[in-house]
Amino acid sequence: MILSQELRPSKTFELDGQIFTVLNYHHNKQARGGAIIKVKIRNILTGSITEKTFRSGEKLKIARIESRPMQYLYHDGHNYIFMDQESFEQIGINDETLGDSINFLIEGNIINVNFYKDSPIGVDLPISMELKISKTDPGLRGDTVSGATKPATTETGLTINVPLFINEGDIIKIDTRTSEYIERV
Repeated sequence: MILSQELRPSKTFELDGQIFTVLNYHHNKQARGGAIIKVKIRNILTGSITEKTFRSGEKLKIARIESRPMQYLYHDGHNYIFMDQESFEQIGINDETLGDSINFLIEGNIINVNFYKDSPIGVDLPISMELKISKTDPGLRGDTVSGATKPATTETGLTINVPLFINEGDIIKIDTRTSEYIERV
């Protein structure tokens, strides 16, 4: 069990049979009454985001999430197939469960897959990943406006804005949290 005042961003807990992770936390102490904890939470199973208010001292059940390193093998319709590195067992995770993480899956990469009660609920991506540019227009000659960008498509199908000097075949580093360009590798 965890007390409501111990909630912090990225903590996971169970509430009404659902699993939530804390996105934002605000502790508000009122003059005469007890403290109120306001949190913005995301339902891990459905992806919906809501705000919830707890009184100080409320008890919540901690959700035990297990993480296992698995190798991403291939995409099969709506399922993404991963292989356990120890038992070589293969599992399929649907695209709704993975959400935007599918934009960063490269065949052969080792990714940490999160499980709740032996059921896959998502993946933990590294903070940044290196992806190859598969399609982009050439930068316009003489277009030297500071910070000018152009759209580019990566090997995984993700389209992002990159600086004008990036060409097809270049490898770039992308922030997986915001899907933004960081630097050319």
